[in-house]
Amino acid sequence: MSVALQLGIIVGYLLLALVIGLVAYRLTDRTAEDFYLASRTVGTIVLLFTTFATLLSAFTFFAGPNVAYQQGPEWVLVMGLMDGIIFAILWYVIGYKQWLLGRKYGYVTLGEMLGERFGSRRLRGLVAGISLLWLFPYVMLQQVGAGTALQALTDGTVPYAVGAGLITAFMILYVVVAGFRGIAWTDTLQGAFMLVATWIALLWVLAAVGGPGAATAALEAEAAHHLALGSDFYTVQWMLSTAITIGFGVAMFPQVNQRFFAAGSKTVLKRSFALWPILCVLLFVPSFLLGAWARGLDVAIPAGENVLPVVLAEYTPVWFAALVIAGAMAAMMSSSDSMLLSGSSYFTRDLYRPYVDRDVSERREDLLARVGVVVFATAAFLGSLLQPATLFELGDAAFSGFAQLALPVLVALYWRKTTRTGITAGIVASQAFYLSALFTAVPGTYAGWSAGLVGMGLGLVVTVGVSVVTTPAADERRAIYFDGLGAD
Repeated sequence: MSVALQLGIIVGYLLLALVIGLVAYRLTDRTAEDFYLASRTVGTIVLLFTTFATLLSAFTFFAGPNVAYQQGPEWVLVMGLMDGIIFAILWYVIGYKQWLLGRKYGYVTLGEMLGERFGSRRLRGLVAGISLLWLFPYVMLQQVGAGTALQALTDGTVPYAVGAGLITAFMILYVVVAGFRGIAWTDTLQGAFMLVATWIALLWVLAAVGGPGAATAALEAEAAHHLALGSDFYTVQWMLSTAITIGFGVAMFPQVNQRFFAAGSKTVLKRSFALWPILCVLLFVPSFLLGAWARGLDVAIPAGENVLPVVLAEYTPVWFAALVIAGAMAAMMSSSDSMLLSGSSYFTRDLYRPYVDRDVSERREDLLARVGVVVFATAAFLGSLLQPATLFELGDAAFSGFAQLALPVLVALYWRKTTRTGITAGIVASQAFYLSALFTAVPGTYAGWSAGLVGMGLGLVVTVGVSVVTTPAADERRAIYFDGLGAD
């Protein structure tokens, strides 16, 4: 009976999100810009929460508590505080400039923005291809998270593949129907719900075990080193490397990057990035503390299982645990649907349009985008069945991969002398280095600093150095990032 109740709550929550998507579909114009960006009319609350919910992924709800359980609660400092501040700064430094450019020139993707500035179809395709490459493991991350969560919550009654398949089917249906407008509306609902539910979950578990004092005492008895700042895992180099690569990687995630274009005004952007660090702390503190305190509780965490579903199943009623997991799955769907939507825009606008059919109609592009969603999600689902890595490893690889794009893009936005050859060389060099660190004998750390951070530095040096020694191509448009970009 309890399994039926759990599944009923989870499916009911996902169906509610789908209904909101259907309402949004009735209000969506059949144009690519409305499908991808809601016609650039998004307000402060919706922009803030759609960005927030887009990043509330399996990495947040499962990988983060898992790391806190195994290594200690300093993970709160990395994700909750440092990353909140880093991304808020980048939201203004990169996001505001992108918003100005998108408003003036109608850009929908990062590749469009760079390709037009540097007069390069190849650069446009390169950025799109790299983005789709790193998007793949992060979509897979959500499917792995959903599969393992449902399997743990139902004690194996729902197999891993069924859980991963369930969220894949819902997110395909949802994205194909809803577009950006529906995604933004449900993101707002899901972000607010998960913020409240996570705090209720923390308070409920603490009440069941005798309060924070009892939970901390139990943690000290089991793993006293969790209460001391720093460890062999949480070195200064590791924490800074991780915070910087995640913060800069988030700014280059297609689904986040496109939200820079979607804001309705400068005021919307400013309010949103100012509130961002507060939201990060409010969410990450309870979820990661739950993971850390769980280490001292009398709960057996099976090998390979996620901590949060097991703790909720032990200390909260069946219906509440199912509701939180439903919300977490919906948040994963919020990440995945946004990724699929932005990924389809990168495919249609930066690969199909320039390389296959320059004169593709709005209607046909809209159809191609929806077909692309189905193909990409299905391929990621098949990959997730192999469970190729842990949730943390998948997420970390994707964040660091996207982070390699950030500094060449930042240089191009603010330095007139950046050349086509310079930015292309910088992107290729950093990506090649990081991929080599992942898949070959190239070291993954350098005196404690991660290969992801070293790759970012390499990309910066190569972009600037090559730009200094090369001349701009004749068809570069060097002025468009600087002239006539007044705000409203």
